Amino acid sequence: MSTEVRALEPKALWNNFADLNAVPRPSKKEERVVAFMMEFGQKLGLETIKDEIGNVIIKKPATPGMEDRKTVLIQSHVDMVHQKNADTEFDFDTQGIDMYVDGDWVKARGTTLGADNGLGVASIMTLLASTDIEHPAIEALFTIDEETGMTGALGLKGGILEADIMLNLDTEDDTELTIGCAGGVDINASGTYQPEGISGDMKGYKVSIKGLTGGHSGMDIYLGRGNANKLMNRLLHQAAEKVGLRIGSIDGGSLRNAIPRESVAVVAIPAGETTAFEDFVNELTAILKNEHATTDPNLVVAVEQIEAPAQVLPADYQAKLLRALYATHNGVYRMSPDIEHLVQTSNNVARVLVQDGKLTVQCLTRSSVDSEKMDLAAGIKSALELAGASVSLSGMYPGWMPRPGAGIVQLMSDLYKEKYNGEAHVNACHAGLECGIIGANYPEMEMISFGPNIRGAHSPDEKVQISSVQKYWDFLLDTLKRIPAKA
Repeated sequence: MSTEVRALEPKALWNNFADLNAVPRPSKKEERVVAFMMEFGQKLGLETIKDEIGNVIIKKPATPGMEDRKTVLIQSHVDMVHQKNADTEFDFDTQGIDMYVDGDWVKARGTTLGADNGLGVASIMTLLASTDIEHPAIEALFTIDEETGMTGALGLKGGILEADIMLNLDTEDDTELTIGCAGGVDINASGTYQPEGISGDMKGYKVSIKGLTGGHSGMDIYLGRGNANKLMNRLLHQAAEKVGLRIGSIDGGSLRNAIPRESVAVVAIPAGETTAFEDFVNELTAILKNEHATTDPNLVVAVEQIEAPAQVLPADYQAKLLRALYATHNGVYRMSPDIEHLVQTSNNVARVLVQDGKLTVQCLTRSSVDSEKMDLAAGIKSALELAGASVSLSGMYPGWMPRPGAGIVQLMSDLYKEKYNGEAHVNACHAGLECGIIGANYPEMEMISFGPNIRGAHSPDEKVQISSVQKYWDFLLDTLKRIPAKA
């Protein structure tokens, strides 16, 4: 762990972040970080609770003179997205994140950084441990499994929390105050097929698409970045028609909430068509590089001759699958007609795995309009079912309806203008935040989300801006000082 990071200001915050990043914390495997948070709260002598689902709640009384203020819930999630570059050797289950300082940014070597949402967690830890920060009564909520289903927020019971105001620290731009977000639903397709042996003289190839920018499948979806699964399907579909390509296997993407950066396929080509196939790949590569020159300048399409696969997909099954994936929408589906520049509905074709007689396709559909979310999901489900897949919808979570007139929104908007001589961007986002879910059990609680500048979340390019952390931290502390008195 870099000593450079621990020397940054504010030191207490960065040291808590470094301590947190030393603890492996993949989604659905949060046992170690939950134990870490429980021990942290207990050592401070604060009331520390683990609820039935595994969330940790730590309560701290108000500092002297602030006892009459409204209670504030400060919330972040403890899990992080695990992504690494193909050439990076790293075991997320056993290793802590290897961080370093690059100018005004903190980055990780070849992996995701965990600033999403580790900076929020570290901020709350710093507040809980402080002896000189003014604040009202605090309820700190550390939720689990936000990144792969929001099960922590979904499992949070009503009646546990008493706060009047919630500060969610999971926004990734320090000029934004987020007051609404999209809901989501997972689309899970599975199927089986009977592999068949190849006939005739066939040559094997490994086809790799890599070097794509990737990113957050909600916040970055509007940028039009390449999706490795869709690009690979385009290549395979066209090559099947041109040169009789047969598929042995496909392995593309990884996590539902990350835009896929890489896909690998093993294919068989008739011996007499190898030159035509290689020429086609070269031509298509030039086209894809031109199409994605701005969004994905490091795009690579590589072909390597290997031993031909012993078995391939049946021709009819292959044709139906490629057509179904072609028809599966990816990217922005509709922009909001009410909020300028806001993506209303989108889909991310996150995972395609075809091998050993089994098919898996996973998508994450998002929308701030639940009816439109389910309509798009139904269309994608229908396309995949036409290929013979069994499709289920799961992990549904609601959006967060904006309340621009809430007191905390006005307070923080005014404070931002006073401190920074400019207007904060009060908006809704296309990411999934836990506010809407928590608000279902606490409908009277005022909510807002903010945070420091984080770029490249959900990808190995993730980084957090040091100067922005200092700005955000100062803004958080001044917000706590101005929390109004109870009615």
